[in-house]
Amino acid sequence: MEIILYILLGLVAGVVIGRFMLRKLLRNQEQSAQNKVKKILKDAENNAEILKKNKLLEAREKFLQMKAEHEQEVTAKNNAINQRENSVKQKEQSLNQRLENANRRDQEVETLKKNLEKQIEITRNKQDEVEILKLQHISKLETIAGLSAEEAKNQLVDTLREEARSKAMIQIKDIVDEAKLTASKEAKKVVIQTIQRTATEAAIENTVSIFNIENDEIKGRVIGREGRNIRALEAATGVEIIVDDTPEAIILSGFDPVRREIARLALHRLVTDGRIHPARIEEVVAKTKKQIEDEIVEIGERTVIDLGIHGLHPELIRMIGRMRYRSSYGQNLLQHSREVANFCATMASELGLNVKLAKRAGLLHDIGKVPDDNPELPHAILGMQLAEKYKEHPEVCNAIGAHHDEIEMTSMISPIVQACDAISGARPGARREVVESYIKRLKELEELALSYPGVEKTFAIQAGRELRVVVESERVSDAQAEILATDISNRIQTEMTYPGQIKVTVIRETRSVSYAK
Repeated sequence: MEIILYILLGLVAGVVIGRFMLRKLLRNQEQSAQNKVKKILKDAENNAEILKKNKLLEAREKFLQMKAEHEQEVTAKNNAINQRENSVKQKEQSLNQRLENANRRDQEVETLKKNLEKQIEITRNKQDEVEILKLQHISKLETIAGLSAEEAKNQLVDTLREEARSKAMIQIKDIVDEAKLTASKEAKKVVIQTIQRTATEAAIENTVSIFNIENDEIKGRVIGREGRNIRALEAATGVEIIVDDTPEAIILSGFDPVRREIARLALHRLVTDGRIHPARIEEVVAKTKKQIEDEIVEIGERTVIDLGIHGLHPELIRMIGRMRYRSSYGQNLLQHSREVANFCATMASELGLNVKLAKRAGLLHDIGKVPDDNPELPHAILGMQLAEKYKEHPEVCNAIGAHHDEIEMTSMISPIVQACDAISGARPGARREVVESYIKRLKELEELALSYPGVEKTFAIQAGRELRVVVESERVSDAQAEILATDISNRIQTEMTYPGQIKVTVIRETRSVSYAK
């Protein structure tokens, strides 16, 4: 029992002591927490005070900087005002000096005027004396000659009139002959100066572009498995891709420069990217076509800016850009039109005509060769209709329509445009009619196949020896494709003239597309 009692007493004492120790520990922790809070508050106040001082210093520095800048600006304005005041004072002094000189000159003029009046009076008195002596002399002559002064005067006038008439006729004939000779010389001078003042290169574009590659391994990737890549590229661009033994080069053949440029840029993108497969080829060709359209507009804008022509309709500017990819008898159409514009400006300046209208008409004179529609109209008439549609000046429209004598010329600019067009086209090496007839034959070949229903695209390749016809699979079946190829080949035989033979290939492709969402 005593042991239990001691144990109970120990437990009670332990509980009391524990509670006391716990209370003391909690009190110490509370005191420590209060001290930490006070310290944090004090640190925050110190930091706020330091931040406040820093902000005040920054504000003071900003104020001083702004004050210095303001003082500098005020000083500069004061200097400018002082300079203007000095300039005004100098101008005032100069004006005062000029005024003094003008007053001095007025006084001198007044003095000269008085002296001149005196001399006139003296001269008038002398003339009266001379007149009296003249009458006396005439009276003596009449007495000696037995004729009155009036009769002698009439005889002298008749004689002088006959001599003057004969001399005048001779002189008039000489003046007319000299005027004809001078007019011919002046006309030749204007034309020769116009030609000499415009120096251009006689470069003729062909129908082949060369695409350079780093190594011949790329040729295999361009061809693709079983030739699927090159077939896809040819079908998308309409250009023949020739991959032969030529080292580090791929040849792009096609009569249309726009197609060749699209094929060249698309091939460059594909080779640079490294991903060459049919789907990627179609995507790149579509993007390249959009890029070429933007580039055409940029070329047109750059051309009109270089020539100083303003206010052209955006559609005319786009057509001017398309001239870069057209040719006339082997001569680049844009280069030819720029030459004619410069020729017209020079010739109009020599003749004293409107230089801006002449340059405008010279640039637009072949605009009718750009559109692909209305092929039955002469390009001059079509160009005149386009100019009228886009509100060009009537003299410009007449010059465009009359430069090949399709309509009557009604302004002085029209013969200038006609002459300058002949000057640009007649330069040695400027044109080749063989190329023009070749390109015309290929276009007629494509248009013939496009006239059939269901034909989507046509491409004349291999210098016109092959015609590829892409048809719509929904409208043309396989059996109809065979009949279509035969019909086109028979029509080519009967309606066209061509060397060798032409292979007609009808391509019918079916695609099934679905999207996973």
